[in-house]
Amino acid sequence: MPNGVWDERRLAKMRTLIRQLYAVVSELEKEFEGRRFTPDGHLVGSIGEVVAAYAFGLKLLPASNERHDAQAEDGTLVQIKFTAGTRGVSLYGEPVHLLVLQLTGNKFGTIYNGPGTTAWESCGRVQKNSQRRVSLSVLRRLDDGANPKLPQVREFPVLD
Repeated sequence: MPNGVWDERRLAKMRTLIRQLYAVVSELEKEFEGRRFTPDGHLVGSIGEVVAAYAFGLKLLPASNERHDAQAEDGTLVQIKFTAGTRGVSLYGEPVHLLVLQLTGNKFGTIYNGPGTTAWESCGRVQKNSQRRVSLSVLRRLDDGANPKLPQVREFPVLD
């Protein structure tokens, strides 16, 4: 199915597959107490990208693009960060626009939707992996005054 085309079948399949993924993680953690099976890296990033594309009507760019993951309808380049954690996200460079999503329980939410410069200036120093980290609490605070924001065109899917 083309990148930007969404219908009820595709939405239902996305919800089901993500819900199954996190159910498997939960079962593994129960079975092997003390071990964490946190989905991370490309997997989590890709989940965030497709959820953001759906909710904000974005066109995804080719995978592994250096700084931006998608393009808004008005042409704005967007970096998408997604976490199921509570700490923060890391950036390699200053994006034009930054969209940070979080999964809490079975619900997606927006932590930050605004200019990349605002978030970039609030990042910590460069780490050994060449990234700069910014906490979710800082991003929430910055989101209040962030302008412009990308319009959300659809409700987030709920993983019930």
